[in-house]
Amino acid sequence: MLGDVRVRSQVGFEPERRGSHPYLGVDFRTLHSRAESAGSIPARRIRRLFSFQRHLLSSRLLRGAPHLNTLHILDEDYCGQAKCMLEKVGSWNFDIFLFDRLTNGNSLVFLTFHLLNQYGLIELFQLDMVKVRRFLVLVQEDYHNQNPYHNAVHAADVTQAMHCYLREPKLAQSLTSFDILLGLLAAATHDLDHPGVNQPFLIKTNHYLAALYRNTSVLENHHWRSAVGLLRETDLFSHLPAEDSLGIERQLGSLILATDISRQNEYLSRFRTHLDENSLCLGQSSHRHFSLQMALKCADICNPCRPWELSKQWSEKVTEEFFHQGDIEKKHKLEISPLCDSEANTIASVQIGFMTYVVEPLFAEWARFSDTRLSQTMLGHLGLNKASWSAMEPEASGSSEEGESEPTRATEEPSSRALSQGSQES
Repeated sequence: MLGDVRVRSQVGFEPERRGSHPYLGVDFRTLHSRAESAGSIPARRIRRLFSFQRHLLSSRLLRGAPHLNTLHILDEDYCGQAKCMLEKVGSWNFDIFLFDRLTNGNSLVFLTFHLLNQYGLIELFQLDMVKVRRFLVLVQEDYHNQNPYHNAVHAADVTQAMHCYLREPKLAQSLTSFDILLGLLAAATHDLDHPGVNQPFLIKTNHYLAALYRNTSVLENHHWRSAVGLLRETDLFSHLPAEDSLGIERQLGSLILATDISRQNEYLSRFRTHLDENSLCLGQSSHRHFSLQMALKCADICNPCRPWELSKQWSEKVTEEFFHQGDIEKKHKLEISPLCDSEANTIASVQIGFMTYVVEPLFAEWARFSDTRLSQTMLGHLGLNKASWSAMEPEASGSSEEGESEPTRATEEPSSRALSQGSQES
């Protein structure tokens, strides 16, 4: 852990500390945790060490080699089921929750390593497998699994979705191996060290990250810099020329910063203009990079486009995180952030607003860009899921009294504005 602090300080980081609001002493690392003992920090160090050792021992399993050690970290039946699931990692119905259970909470490491290997990126870029594994373990450990939503399972889910998009014909025929490497790394690290609260919360509590990044894409900048810190700590690209390593870091940042939902309209307008003018030329590196940005944006908020049994779980988790933030704000007599008041919002109302004003416009344009069976499947799930949430809303089953529709729309509009400010996925 001391190494983390040392390395991160070299790239503009300070150790995580409590929020600086004079009336709010919140430790963001334990914001969503239940009561923890005083020994939780040493326990984290031990878990980190064991996690690295565990994945070193299991590396032969992922390569398909026989075991040389009688110590089995996972039950063989579970390992077998996990390997079977990886054979269908390109399926849109991939159940990341089941996969996470089968890998003993290591879905991000197993899935990302598998994809890097499947695409031939480890061999092509001559990456040291021990460094790759250490990097992925540290990435997974730096997600806060106490967060109901912004945790390593979410990162694994986004990485799996990104893989699905990378396989779409329009991208598969034009992306380079370097593009694919960047896309997978960005997906795996796009919410790294997320504190479980949104940007407005950090700003109004005068958190040092808000000051560091001047209240602009605060979380996204932090995710990017955290990823850079781990890349340097593990020397993953140390064998490459310094200029190439810096280029990877910059482009990784460009992808992660694109997930700032407060800039949604900016990216969507640019995407729509390209499609209207048929001016997106994937033979140009800048246009390929833009397509990767849009793919990552879609992957980041694709939960409403998953089958209902998966989508519903994600909706419940993200709303739980919102409402917990609202409870903290109430407790400390702060203004409650939009969508975070459990007394004024429901899971259904939050999701309907999010789908209507954020998800549908984005995925409609993505379907224009990539008119495939997957795109139609996603739009189909989106429509069905929205209908399911609408059926749960009291207004949906109530009467059609005169004048009722206008107030309903009035209550939805603030939600859309709040979402554009980054309160849903920041």
